[in-house]
Amino acid sequence: MSRKSYPSKGFTLIELLVVLGILAILLSITLIAINPARQFQQARDAQRGSDVLAILNVINQYSIDNDGALPGDGLGPLGGDMITTTPQLISTNESNICADLRPKYIAAIPIDPELATDEIPNVSDCSVEYNTGYTVVKNDAGRITVAAPATEIPPTKQITR
Repeated sequence: MSRKSYPSKGFTLIELLVVLGILAILLSITLIAINPARQFQQARDAQRGSDVLAILNVINQYSIDNDGALPGDGLGPLGGDMITTTPQLISTNESNICADLRPKYIAAIPIDPELATDEIPNVSDCSVEYNTGYTVVKNDAGRITVAAPATEIPPTKQITR
């Protein structure tokens, strides 16, 4: 009587280890390509670029409507809330331009994504203390630069007009 050989059912240990190794390599390649942390950094920096442009546009529109005058009433601490030749934060304590720009030119002044919260995503009430995280400066030729100094991926987002 001869013995019949039956084909084995299932996979060998070597076959399973090879497949798991291949899957691990593919997963690591996918994670490196996607890199979620960098994607979030890029998204926040894109938001900063958009915010900088929006702020510069409303300052420009204010200037056009007011015969070249820049926003700011000069009544802040030490009179330091005008747009000056020294970079200043757009905030209550430095370049306080909120009241001149809101609500006629912009519904709410954007805040840097790292500073914004669910409760305060933008500055919509100029009577409370605020800090946008963005800076504004005027050069000697009178051109305005708005910048986002807290960018996560260099270079700093800034626009001059």
